[in-house]
Amino acid sequence: MFKISLFICFTSLLLLSCDTNKRITTDFNCDIKTSGILENVTDVKELFSIKIPVNWKTNLYQDEIQSSIFSADTTKQLSETVLLDVTFIEKNVNFNEAFKLKQAQENLSKNLITIKSKELLLLNKPAYYMLLKGKKGKFSYQVCNTFIKVNSSNFILAKTEVYGDSLVNSRLCKSFSLIENIKILQ
Repeated sequence: MFKISLFICFTSLLLLSCDTNKRITTDFNCDIKTSGILENVTDVKELFSIKIPVNWKTNLYQDEIQSSIFSADTTKQLSETVLLDVTFIEKNVNFNEAFKLKQAQENLSKNLITIKSKELLLLNKPAYYMLLKGKKGKFSYQVCNTFIKVNSSNFILAKTEVYGDSLVNSRLCKSFSLIENIKILQ
């Protein structure tokens, strides 16, 4: 009986810890979900979809190697909104030291400072995010680049930008709740 109880406790603990590793919202202590009516938006190449609030302005883009959905709540001031750009890129990505060094160099060239970065599982896929802070024009801003390895030939880059200093974590969390519900269609 003791062995069964121990097994159940261990299994429950393991399942809870695995679930935590799959959610970027956990790292940011998010308790905010995007509210309102959501619409399902599919990229032009029909590789992925994401649910976006219906009142957000959304643009689609594609070229030979990528397909994007860019969306933002344009009813709000730039310093109160979220800019979300989700791009499916037909290229391999590996989260090795060379990749991380290249990202760090690119970010430094843009005068961005890394606040936090982490490898995790997202959409049941290997992922890596970097939260960066910088300045664009007169605004301070934070950008979170989230790379999700879809397979050996493709990845998704979900980029969230928030400008200003008001409710930054809350706005990031709204975006993360959308990113965590991306559907890969291929």
